[in-house]
Amino acid sequence: QVQLVESGGGLVRAGGSLRLSCAASGRILSIDAVDWYRRAPGKKREVVATLSSDGSTNYTDSVKGRFTISRDNAKNTVYLQMNSLKPEDTAVYYCNAVLRASLSSSWSSYWGQGTQVTVSS
Repeated sequence: QVQLVESGGGLVRAGGSLRLSCAASGRILSIDAVDWYRRAPGKKREVVATLSSDGSTNYTDSVKGRFTISRDNAKNTVYLQMNSLKPEDTAVYYCNAVLRASLSSSWSSYWGQGTQVTVSS
């Protein structure tokens, strides 16, 4: 059973930083793309950052230059470093990974449970 567990959320003042972690556990052969999403109160879920298998990254415009997505393959963990946080970054943050458990498995999408980030003004 594959699980994704996020951590690192919390309450921070505007201008502060947080680092979110998303640890994958269970039977994992390989991980393809990994994304961080967020859902703010009253808003639709949006993709914040993407890390593709070739190492390329993509960010939504509102976080470019402030957020950095990275990955530690040895630990099966993906990080989202968030700097210069703004109140509008307040949301529940989720990680999503496309991975497969074995050579006979298909690529499947998995979600974490989410971690709350609250930025006060």
